[in-house]
Amino acid sequence: MSTNLRAAMLSVVLFCAFCFAWQLWVGAQSGVAGDVDPEYAALLGQQAKGGSAVPGPLDVGKAIWAHIANPFYDKGPNDKGIGIQLAYSILRVMMGFLLAAAVAIPIGFFIGMSEVFRKAVDPFVQILKPVSPLAWMPLALYTIKDSGASSIFVIFICSIWPMLINTVFGVAGVRKEWLNVARTLEVSNVQMAWRVILPAAAPTIFTGMRISIGIAWLVIVAAEMLVGGTGIGYYVWNEWNNLSITGVISAIFFIGVIGMLLDFILARLVRLVEYAE
Repeated sequence: MSTNLRAAMLSVVLFCAFCFAWQLWVGAQSGVAGDVDPEYAALLGQQAKGGSAVPGPLDVGKAIWAHIANPFYDKGPNDKGIGIQLAYSILRVMMGFLLAAAVAIPIGFFIGMSEVFRKAVDPFVQILKPVSPLAWMPLALYTIKDSGASSIFVIFICSIWPMLINTVFGVAGVRKEWLNVARTLEVSNVQMAWRVILPAAAPTIFTGMRISIGIAWLVIVAAEMLVGGTGIGYYVWNEWNNLSITGVISAIFFIGVIGMLLDFILARLVRLVEYAE
């Protein structure tokens, strides 16, 4: 039996065990529902006696299937399908991510090729890098005055640092022997950058892009919770306001799936670049 098949079987077993433990916990909660404070039970949309405030795996599974069966319905500003919400979030993430790549990679390339410039810029990077992307949201809303564009700006800010740092590291780490050979062959600076430095630094650059896309997908949920409108983050917050715990859990499932797919795509690109090397 192959390693991949055994790993897949183990994943199924772990998932079943998780669902079984979840159902047991829900059943235990139902058994003590009579002791729950009535006001708290009413807040969760449940009766004080009978039924658990937390949905079981079957309830969540039905909700997920309902979303999959009709993902693109539109019944008004506060009632859109999960597909529409995810599409808005993915679009914002990709716009901010691509803008960050267009800025970070060329600048990182230039910084990485100059040790003096690298040391001069490093203090600014170290100061700005730890700042939470959401800390920029008030300034973005004040200056841009558009919630969607502000979300894209926040994604841009959070995506730029991993790509910039990895590009600098990859360019600066190119073997000196390769550069010396290129100079010996009288290769121009442009050709050296394109034919020697870029291929050597490409795996590190793509690794930075993979890190950035993961961070961007994390941040967009929080950003959309703040600005509202449309998007999966707003959907989660709206479901909570409607006291739909099932909706919140199903949205978390879709957030995880999309995040896994984005990471998988970038991981495949990294492997393709490494294989080409």
